[in-house]
Amino acid sequence: MNSKILVSVVVSVAALGALVWFAQSTSTPVNEQRAQVNSALAAEETSYDFGTISMAEGPVRHTFTIRNSQSAPFRVAKLYTSCMCTTALLSLGGRQFGPYGMPGHGGIGGIGAELAPDETASIEVVFDPAAHGPAGVGKIERVVVVEGESVAPFELRFSAVVTP
Repeated sequence: MNSKILVSVVVSVAALGALVWFAQSTSTPVNEQRAQVNSALAAEETSYDFGTISMAEGPVRHTFTIRNSQSAPFRVAKLYTSCMCTTALLSLGGRQFGPYGMPGHGGIGGIGAELAPDETASIEVVFDPAAHGPAGVGKIERVVVVEGESVAPFELRFSAVVTP
């Protein structure tokens, strides 16, 4: 009886391992999928590492530049962040929109700003390392999402190591 149970456990573990291996070998990373699906926007830099930052020194900022890479105007429908510790401000054609935050924790109302073909806009990201209090130390990763009409969301990412 014990040998049947042992064989069943070994077969089950091997099957689970094969499924995990197959899923990893056939999947495309999320960033690559988004880049393939959303060809409307482009950015020379889609991720940024602040390095080690201190809660005591307050918020840090970084500006991403996005470009409309299609031949038609791109209408920015929404801009939002993945966490309440982060805000994003869109600057386009001398106008500013925002700051926008996490859904449910800050404005994410419709923007409706248009980028002409090949036009650029900047998105200033502000991360407050003290927003999560003393428990918020260590490695963090956050996302800023730009949504347009009839295209997949475009993501800009940043990371940091937060110290007290």
